[in-house]
Amino acid sequence: MRRIVFHIDVNSAFLSWEAVYRIHHLGATTDLRNEVSAVGGDMAMRHGIILAKSIPAKKYKIQTGESITEALQKCPHLKLVPPNYSLYDKCSAAFMDILRQYSPEVEQYSVDEAFCEMTGTESLWGDPVTVANRIREQVQEELGFTVNIGISENKLLAKMASDFQKPDKVHTLWHEEIPAKMWPLPVTDLFFVGRATAKKLFTLGIRTIGDLAKSDPVMLRRYLHKHGEIIWGFANGIDVSVVQSEAPPNKGYGNSTTIAFDVSDSSTAKLVLLALAETVGTRLRAAGVRAEVIAVGIKSFDLSYASHQMTLKNATNITIEIHRCACQLFDELWDGTPIRHLGIHASRIKDGYNMRQSDMFDETDYEHLECLDQTVDKIRARYGNDSVMRAAFVGSGIDHMSGGISREKRTVDYTKLNI
Repeated sequence: MRRIVFHIDVNSAFLSWEAVYRIHHLGATTDLRNEVSAVGGDMAMRHGIILAKSIPAKKYKIQTGESITEALQKCPHLKLVPPNYSLYDKCSAAFMDILRQYSPEVEQYSVDEAFCEMTGTESLWGDPVTVANRIREQVQEELGFTVNIGISENKLLAKMASDFQKPDKVHTLWHEEIPAKMWPLPVTDLFFVGRATAKKLFTLGIRTIGDLAKSDPVMLRRYLHKHGEIIWGFANGIDVSVVQSEAPPNKGYGNSTTIAFDVSDSSTAKLVLLALAETVGTRLRAAGVRAEVIAVGIKSFDLSYASHQMTLKNATNITIEIHRCACQLFDELWDGTPIRHLGIHASRIKDGYNMRQSDMFDETDYEHLECLDQTVDKIRARYGNDSVMRAAFVGSGIDHMSGGISREKRTVDYTKLNI
């Protein structure tokens, strides 16, 4: 029996979800998807990048991830709308619910894409192309946005197929179709080939996926090490990964934030680190785990980046302990250059069982701190994150729980917008 895997990808997800919401819930008379438009961050908060763009915006060569300033230089009349991640989470959940109607094995790959293991479902739903079109039509009828669906015998080829002509299409990429459909594509279109890898491949005379597939894997390993063998396998359609309906345990937990102003004093920087320690600690406790390694990253005003890490004697998920370690790392790392961005990352994750080794010179009551954190977590879970705030943040202008999706991106006041 031939294995069947679907990769379903929402077309211009954030923009599509925004357009559908505005039309069906706010009475908008125009569709953002048909305009030269994009979803972008807040330039005043220094989150000014393009998050999603419409198909008409592609004619102006506007790219996802570029700055809003660059996009407006290409197209001064570009219509920009603010992101609303709370809305996107709801749309994503509804999208995944539909996919689970067709298969018990659905792997959410990102907020707007998923893999479905469809092997053995032909007797229930019909041939792959028929059921893919059924899913595509159901998503559009019930949720109002379009998707692309790629069909193949493994995840890699299914994902490649879904990136073919857009929007609202179903494409196959069976193994026998690789030479005609995939090999003529530029090597930069291959999954796992980034800018640095592409540059090295170009120097070897490799321009297309077909060139890569026909290359000597020994030579690729010499120049690109193990990564060379991996992408050679991908170019030949080799992928043995399975569809995982349950996400594997996190190997690390981290949060970072871009600060609205350049930070030039350590006290303000350490207050930002405290806000990050709050969110990292909360996530560790929610997952029932502890971290043994804490790292701090600093991005300066000139976008230069540096990081530093330390291994703890005892794994922890206590907010104050994470903050104390972060401050020590910060003092060892920072050279006084104005700071634009700060981050904390916790790794070497252990299970939540407390195996703290006693230290006769440490008088800290860790049990008390753990109980305090757990109590605060429960209050915030019931009454909201702002129900409990450390006094140090009052009047500081710094969000007391920073990192991840910034506060201004979680909701939008549509009454202030021209819909």
